[in-house]
Amino acid sequence: MRETVRREVIYLWYYFDVQLRQIFRYWVWGMVLGSAVSVFLKDRIHNTFRSLGEKRLGAFGIVIASALGIASPLCMYGTIPIAASFSKSGIQDDWLAAFMMSSILLNPQLIIYSAALGREALLVRGVSCFVCGVVAGLLIRMFYRRKSFFDFHGFEEPVSHDTDPDILLRFFKNLGRNIKATGPYFLIGIFLSAVFQRYVPQDAMTSLFGGNEAWGVLMAATIGVPLYACGGGTIPLLQAWLSDGMSLGSAAAFMITGSATKITNLGAVKIVLGVKRFLLYFVYVMSFAFLTGLVTNIMIL
Repeated sequence: MRETVRREVIYLWYYFDVQLRQIFRYWVWGMVLGSAVSVFLKDRIHNTFRSLGEKRLGAFGIVIASALGIASPLCMYGTIPIAASFSKSGIQDDWLAAFMMSSILLNPQLIIYSAALGREALLVRGVSCFVCGVVAGLLIRMFYRRKSFFDFHGFEEPVSHDTDPDILLRFFKNLGRNIKATGPYFLIGIFLSAVFQRYVPQDAMTSLFGGNEAWGVLMAATIGVPLYACGGGTIPLLQAWLSDGMSLGSAAAFMITGSATKITNLGAVKIVLGVKRFLLYFVYVMSFAFLTGLVTNIMIL
């Protein structure tokens, strides 16, 4: 019995160590870039978005807003308060929807993490998140042009923690908070991927999430809702699943629903949207993820 346990620990450590070596540098560079953008560029990005309110860009402003959302280093919980301040400064709801949607789905740090999945996965994630923001903005422009979609009552602009007068010290403090926030999820993700690689047969992943089948994409979109806790933590899992036969479309669907429906942040989204519009948000995310997965599989295969 003791020998069996020891052998299993050795196997798990082998899988853990292999994937840690493969993905560790992406996590490190992702944190460095994320902290650099937060400290040196975040205010410039947000002020650029605020300045759009003074221009008559029409629907084209939605495209710019979605791109700026991806450039913003904020996660979902940080995006909502800053969006409240944008709303107070006069930014219209369709632009806000595009900015918030793409910002929730992707940020500079997560882009570096996603590079560990390969060029195709990175491209699919980047394009799909940008398009998801644009489509969200266009839908708000079409159906909520004469009424408000968001209710930011009670939300104030978040207090910045990057206030140290020494800019380098400010950066390293931000990096330290970043490591503390993402490190545990990253290690848990690698451990779970090691467990999957050791105990879940490769053909099981292929039969469930592989091929060009709609069922696999739908399943991946669905499990993204409860399983996704942190972008850095899910990258090791996705890397293992893709190597075991998960289709790229299923991975894309998982990444979209997971990012947009993180359980820890859904409460804030519900407060901003209300019950009816929250349900519309959920249906939109699931539908877009499902369609993205199907289109990705068709184009790749």
